[in-house]
Amino acid sequence: MYTLIEQDGCAKSGELKTVHGTIQTPVFMNVGTVAAIKGAVSTVDLNKIGTQVQLSNTYHLHVRPGDQLIKKMGGLHRFMVWDKPILTDSGGFQVFSLAKLRTIKEEGVYFNSHIDGRKIFMGPEESMQIQSNLASTIAMAFDECPPHPADRAYIQTSVDRTTRWLVRCKNEMDRLNSLSDTINKKQMLFGINQGGTYADIRIEHAKVISDMDLDGYAIGGLAVGESHEDMYHIIEETTPYLPLNKPVYLMGVGTPANILEAVERGVDFFDCVYPSRNGRHGHAYTNHGKMNLLNAKYELDDRPIEEGCACLACQTYSRAYIRHLLKAKEMLGMRLLVLHNLYFYNNMMEEIREAIRSKQYKQYKKQKLEGFLRGE
Repeated sequence: MYTLIEQDGCAKSGELKTVHGTIQTPVFMNVGTVAAIKGAVSTVDLNKIGTQVQLSNTYHLHVRPGDQLIKKMGGLHRFMVWDKPILTDSGGFQVFSLAKLRTIKEEGVYFNSHIDGRKIFMGPEESMQIQSNLASTIAMAFDECPPHPADRAYIQTSVDRTTRWLVRCKNEMDRLNSLSDTINKKQMLFGINQGGTYADIRIEHAKVISDMDLDGYAIGGLAVGESHEDMYHIIEETTPYLPLNKPVYLMGVGTPANILEAVERGVDFFDCVYPSRNGRHGHAYTNHGKMNLLNAKYELDDRPIEEGCACLACQTYSRAYIRHLLKAKEMLGMRLLVLHNLYFYNNMMEEIREAIRSKQYKQYKKQKLEGFLRGE
């Protein structure tokens, strides 16, 4: 159940009560694709840096180690030793990202595994069954993420199919939650709004799926090649037609600036690989912008990544030492930067919630963006 606590313009802050705890929104979900954050970050670490939700990938866990194995182990929470909420995506994004390995039909999608080439079929029912086996807190509906750019006729056909798939997902989720051997009988279902960069298709789809009274709604198919301006425009056009009393999730987005802009347009949930991926490549997010610690100017810099940051890396180590670890290709360097970046994102979300609840969001956003542009 989602409760709206405060609105500041279109920005909203609420809480979503789940069987695995209450999520305060806006929230950033830390991405653990195969039930682990890349960069040697454990669930113990995630608790220490203020993580509320962990996100895992249905397709990847289905391929390896297998969702049936995870069910036998007691579900994803027990398997990875994490007692807070987990969101699993549906596998639908792999319809987009594995374009050369798949065929889309009305019944679902035929894949070739990216690991061993074996044939896989996934449709709405199979996606729900896999996610039920994983026993995540929130399951995502199976959808197609159309490529960008795509012509209007293709987008409309794709969206209509996604709507039909959503009905099948909802029916299958209801059936699975009623079974005696289902681990999480209170698994939530979020539907996904699609429509490319066609605002009228997005709006009509938002109206249709809103009538289904789901636990939450996502905006999918963005951050796939369109400009930031187009992305912000579509979010702004779409969110007014999604229920105010349900969480809104912008899938796969993004940079700190992207998040600040999307929050102002009514988004609650975010996920992105940027903080962990960029951390592994030597980049640190800070209140004065993104730093590349591989730069020679940090060779003798004994300051922390960011003064005042309470993360493990900043409380303990210097820029010079972390740079040395990165240059020496020591895993500790990557781990420290991933920890810092995830802490930065989680802490920023806490600041965002406070700013909305005190009706100071516009000022906060302006100050934050100016800091990113100003640099060190």
